[in-house]
Formats: sequence, C-alpha cells, structure tokens
Amino acid sequence: MAEEDKVVDALQVLEEMGMPRAQQNSRSALCLLALLNLTKGKAWTLAENPLVGITPIMDFARDAYGKQYAPNSRETFRRQTIHQLVAAGIVLYNPDNPARPVNSPKAVYQIEPTTLALLRTFGAAVWNKNLEAYLSGRQTLAARYARQREMQKLPVTLATGDTIRLSPGDHSELIKAIVEEFAPRFVPRGVLIYAGDTGDKWILR
Repeated sequence: MAEEDKVVDALQVLEEMGMPRAQQNSRSALCLLALLNLTKGKAWTLAENPLVGITPIMDFARDAYGKQYAPNSRETFRRQTIHQLVAAGIVLYNPDNPARPVNSPKAVYQIEPTTLALLRTFGAAVWNKNLEAYLSGRQTLAARYARQREMQKLPVTLATGDTIRLSPGDHSELIKAIVEEFAPRFVPRGVLIYAGDTGDKWILR
C-alpha cells in the first residue's frame, strides 16, 4: 500500500469516527498512524497500541512517512490533535501512570483497547458494523475515562468552602499547601486568581 493511501485511510477513519473537521488533516492522520505503529507497508490488522510521547510521534511522521515538522510544533500536536483524541476516548493519557504531572516530559499516550480492536478491522467487511457498535457506546466510554482523569486530580479547599481540583504533580501540592495552610494564616484576605489555560496557573493576591 502506498504511503499516501495509508494517510488517506487514516483521514477516512478520523472522519467516520466523528472527529471534528479541525482534526481531519494530515497531522492528525499521522498521529493516529504513529499511535497504531502503522508504517506504510503494514496492514491495519497488525495495528498496535504502544505508549508514545509527542516527540516520538513526530519522529514517526518523519521516519515512516517523510513528513518533517519543526520542533516547536509539539504544542500544536498536543493541543490541536492529541487533546481531542483523548477527549473522545480514542486515546488514553498516561495509562501507565495516571498520576503523572500534567507538565511531565514523560507524558505518553496510547490507543484505547476497544478502539484498537475496531481499527484492526478497518477495510474488512465487518468494519461498518463494528464502527456502528463502537460509536453507539463511545460517548459512555469517553465519559468514563474523563471521570477517571478527574479522580486523579488533587482537591483544594478554598476559604469560601468551595473545592477546586488541580492536575496531579508537585506544583499542585504546593498550591494546595499555600491555599489551605499559608493563605489563611498569613494572607487571610487573599484572593486566588486563575492565570492561565495550560496546566494549573494560580496567583494569590
């Protein structure tokens, strides 16, 4: 199979699995192929689900399909493709260690097992039937993994009695200690302000 055909197939998969238009592009197709370890001569029946980081995904695109991306494209991969695949329940985030900090350089991704079983049937006569069954339960699947990710977050109780949940990691443990121990004692009238959309960034004033 020609490499361009494999990318076209991956684009078809993304479309038929209901991914948004913004994720139906060659970058997303190559991400999917990398997560399945599907090189141009490998059949869909032999798809795998290794643990893969963003940089290895980009390396795969270069080595297996000749598509070179600049090193500063990592955030584009993460925020405009991988994030959406995780949200859809197609890809798992840090399945080997769900408590790994959100900004860890060791972050890895993996095709969800049910999705892997489906994708191994792409091109076969049972594909449409399997896809229909998969899509009927995917919302439940995505919600389940979202709940699991939420359970890994660290609860922090504010002075108002409200609770916020932060991504796991040492920085969150520090924020928790500041909010629950330092602030009430030394900054009793302080206000906690959210100051970012990547990771957990908070300012105490």
